[in-house]
Amino acid sequence: MARPTPPASSTPPASSTPRRAVLGAAAALAATGLLTAAGRTARAASPAPSPTDQPVLPPLPGMHGDRRANELWYLLDEATLHHPSQEFTDAYHAMIDHYGVGWDLTVLDTWRRLAVTPGYEREFARYTAPVREPLAVMSRVQLDVFDAVYPPHATPAVPRLDTRLVRAFSWFAQGVLYDPRTEALHVMTGRPPVGYAIWHAVIRAMTCHGIDAARWARLAPVNAFACAVQLHADPDLERLNPPLPTDQVRALAARWLPRDPRGLDDGFLDFPYPTLPPDGPVP
Repeated sequence: MARPTPPASSTPPASSTPRRAVLGAAAALAATGLLTAAGRTARAASPAPSPTDQPVLPPLPGMHGDRRANELWYLLDEATLHHPSQEFTDAYHAMIDHYGVGWDLTVLDTWRRLAVTPGYEREFARYTAPVREPLAVMSRVQLDVFDAVYPPHATPAVPRLDTRLVRAFSWFAQGVLYDPRTEALHVMTGRPPVGYAIWHAVIRAMTCHGIDAARWARLAPVNAFACAVQLHADPDLERLNPPLPTDQVRALAARWLPRDPRGLDDGFLDFPYPTLPPDGPVP
């Protein structure tokens, strides 16, 4: 979630470096074409709202990939990177004030050190307690974007996961979304894409403090699934990519979407983190 200095051009870049450190439903996910079984998580997903519940998005010449998925990642970058609100900017700087300029990697490294110990959540909650309020702001900003693009049903206290959002994460990870507004792909940058691991650590910090915990518990497996898809696809980060075969995406969904928090932790502990020399540069 390192924030690069904005370029002089008025056209924003397609991604940050890592791009998104700030962000399971088996039976219902079958409708996405991603998963065919593992019904124990079906309660967590919801079919798409009716067309009357959705904002109308005009077509954009030159766009490749799903229109609404492109909108999701475009607006998320706008809200967290290119044109953040003063509240989000203040929250971001509060994280820097407490952990330093590379706060995202610092939080990730601390999570990796603690997560190998039993019941680490209590210690991780103590570690992140001073930044609970900034985390709450970051959570709200991200969830507001998700809800703007994929409006939740109004009845549940905790909106169910829209299956289209799962597809949007998958397409993002495959590098198949090209947005003419940025003249670039929407895709997680970095090789390996460590932004997913940072996002997982931040999600764990949020849930340890009860910050929109039920919603992030449903989104955490989707982030892990996207990470697995991108590691498998290894997309070109500059050019449009062909999609993965459907059976491969289904297999990854079946492996990752049903995981509980401990299973997700184990997966990200096994992430192929880059090895840096002592006091080496932050990737």
